[in-house]
Amino acid sequence: MRTTQFFLSTLKEAPSDAEIVSHQLMLRAGLIKRLAGGIYTWMPLGLRILRKVENVVREEMNRAGAVELLMPAVVPAELWQETGRWEKYGPELLRFKDRHQRDFVIGPTHEEVITDVVRKDVKSYRQLPLHLYQVQSKFRDEIRPRFGVMRGREFLMKDGYSFHASFEDLQREYRNMHETYSRIFTRLGLRFRAVAADTGSIGGTGSHEFHVLADSGEDAIAFCPDSDYAANVELAEALAPSTPRNAPAATMAQVATPNRVRCEDVADFLKQPLTKTVKAIAVMHDDEFVLLLVRGDHNLNEIKAGKLPGLDPFRFATDAEVERFLGCKPGYIGPVGVDTARVRIIADRAVAAMDNFVCGANAEGFHLTDVNWGRDLPEPSLVADIRNVVAGDPSPDGKGTLDLCRGIEVGHIFQLRSKYSEAMKCTFLDEHGKEQVMEMGCYGIGVSRIVGAAIEQGHDERGIVFPAAIAPFEVCIVPMGYAKSDAVKAAADKLYGELRAAGIDVVLDDRNERPGVMFADMELIGVPHRIVVGERGLNEGKLEYKGRTDTDAQMIAVDEMAAFIREKLCA
Repeated sequence: MRTTQFFLSTLKEAPSDAEIVSHQLMLRAGLIKRLAGGIYTWMPLGLRILRKVENVVREEMNRAGAVELLMPAVVPAELWQETGRWEKYGPELLRFKDRHQRDFVIGPTHEEVITDVVRKDVKSYRQLPLHLYQVQSKFRDEIRPRFGVMRGREFLMKDGYSFHASFEDLQREYRNMHETYSRIFTRLGLRFRAVAADTGSIGGTGSHEFHVLADSGEDAIAFCPDSDYAANVELAEALAPSTPRNAPAATMAQVATPNRVRCEDVADFLKQPLTKTVKAIAVMHDDEFVLLLVRGDHNLNEIKAGKLPGLDPFRFATDAEVERFLGCKPGYIGPVGVDTARVRIIADRAVAAMDNFVCGANAEGFHLTDVNWGRDLPEPSLVADIRNVVAGDPSPDGKGTLDLCRGIEVGHIFQLRSKYSEAMKCTFLDEHGKEQVMEMGCYGIGVSRIVGAAIEQGHDERGIVFPAAIAPFEVCIVPMGYAKSDAVKAAADKLYGELRAAGIDVVLDDRNERPGVMFADMELIGVPHRIVVGERGLNEGKLEYKGRTDTDAQMIAVDEMAAFIREKLCA
């Protein structure tokens, strides 16, 4: 590829509304152009990167035994109504009517469509297992699209679906996909981690997320440095403290804490450790009022809480509801003295093990000190894990303590089981001629999101640092005075031809630009290897080579450069 035959459009400054590094650099490098909120045109340079990601995904999926198809983006509402997701999915599902007033959706995911395909054609256990996948644009009407392709409304996704005669076979394919995804992200040159995760709105019984590790990641990941344990913080289990409660140290007392409503402020005012305070969170389940108790230094995990018996779904109580059930304004509420016939108390495991703690007194401007279970209030009606883990917590596998890092989710695999197949009557006849419901798996990769995640993970002050596997070009040739020097032109053209003949993805920057402009552009777009052709070097029979992250350049003999580059790429 020659730059004069390509469409290269770079910017010196990113638009002011670009919030994160990947968004800024993708716009500056001319990978994408904004069309509307969360909707982008992939420019030629960006499309090259996107296709490289897509090709690796496709190669590994085919290698794993999956078969590609392409489903329509527009889906009749009846299929979504059949599974109940028409009502449950929420406003992110873009619904519309055609000219005949029939309801349709733009598919954000395709469980219904693929299940409809399979139930029509697969009738016998002899036709199973079956794994079908596609690479297709999806649309989710995000309330606040942001961060460029990281949280866009339209995006490119690989979604695969497997069908099985038994749960054991589904588990086999799930392991196969776990290994396949690991190969994909390894080939793409990304630092990643697979973590146990919540199944969310997709449903099912088990799932793993694949995260590209980056400090800017939206997701917190809990992992054990001494073992293979890793889980999304939403799912990571916080074990109960192993130490027993101490005996009461003093009589419970009500103390004035004027204008102190945060645990941090109360602890500081009372000169108590934050770990000795209890935070009460008021929620409603239907018409039932519930207090969720977590330690002052911990945060409620809404995913865990929402899975508790009799709490799915819940919402946070209004100020009026708090006053109606507790007779107190929020900020000073607590579990002592409440009417347990009207208020249910659910304590986190850490809170249930506490003694001599501080909590709200259910009186404005007051808190209670030296509160103890059994003496000052009944044991909680339910003790459960309802908090986020923190660094230093014991690892659930018993092999050390947890640490936390940030990640960007780029893949997710699910054991759907029979959620969709049962609702849509996707069945088969087993070897005894008996009708059975198929077991299903679901496997997604955010193809366009990977590009943004790779940039979040790899960049510097000069621009993008792409892994070689997905860089727009593997090598760039930058000639000094291409239009002015016959020797430079001849050497650059000859090397360009040699590299292309060797199957290397090379770009020759033959623009009539200053060297600084060409250097800056090639660094900005993230080309891993740069070769400079100049008259001074040619007079010595050498060309200049510099890797994208190298500190210094090195001189290589002209007739050895092609072999040198081949060796670099193989390494």
